[in-house]
Amino acid sequence: MTEKELGNRLRMYRTARRMTQVDLAKPLNMTRQTVSTYETGSRIPDIYTLWAMADIYNITIDELIGRRTGHH
Repeated sequence: MTEKELGNRLRMYRTARRMTQVDLAKPLNMTRQTVSTYETGSRIPDIYTLWAMADIYNITIDELIGRRTGHH
């Protein structure tokens, strides 16, 4: 997965929940601009941030990043 693909997934989950970048940034204790850098693929969130995002969306990190488990 590329940085851009990850960013697109992060944006998809946020917008599916009708959240703004500010809505997501607040519980993550970061700025809207930081959320934007993740969604554009300029930066990759660390594992703790991915974990927190997955918790906010009530999904697994695997779901958040589009990782398929099981048969390879």
